[in-house]
Amino acid sequence: MKILPLLIFPLIALLASCSSTPATRIQQNPALYSQLSSKHQELVRQGRIERGMTQPAVFLAMGHPDHKTVGEQHGKQFERWNYNVLVPVYSHGFSPYYGHGYGRYGYRGDYYGVAMHPTVHYIPRHGASVRFDKGKVTAWSFARRNF
Repeated sequence: MKILPLLIFPLIALLASCSSTPATRIQQNPALYSQLSSKHQELVRQGRIERGMTQPAVFLAMGHPDHKTVGEQHGKQFERWNYNVLVPVYSHGFSPYYGHGYGRYGYRGDYYGVAMHPTVHYIPRHGASVRFDKGKVTAWSFARRNF
């Protein structure tokens, strides 16, 4: 039982280090941040964007996009950055179990059975899109959280 905390704590530390916030992106990219106007620096710190921001500013505010698309509309080239969010999906299932030791009624021996257990799976859904024309933000959209 003492080995379990030894495995869990490093895993928690690893997962915490993977999360990316505007503050960590600013800290990791001070040269990009210093090139922004003071207005855009404030928006980046808040994790917000506005029309006219550059792609590096959007990266600092929102992080790396999950995928990028390019296209053409009315004879003009554009680029769209798409961001996903992870949505939990809850379900229940049955699974067998088996053990050796002190059973349900206090006797020593083998025990086994089938138990119902909850599970949580996370699926990606569209969260936001940012459109760039000539490297500047011209439009964006965020999905409402109605799921």
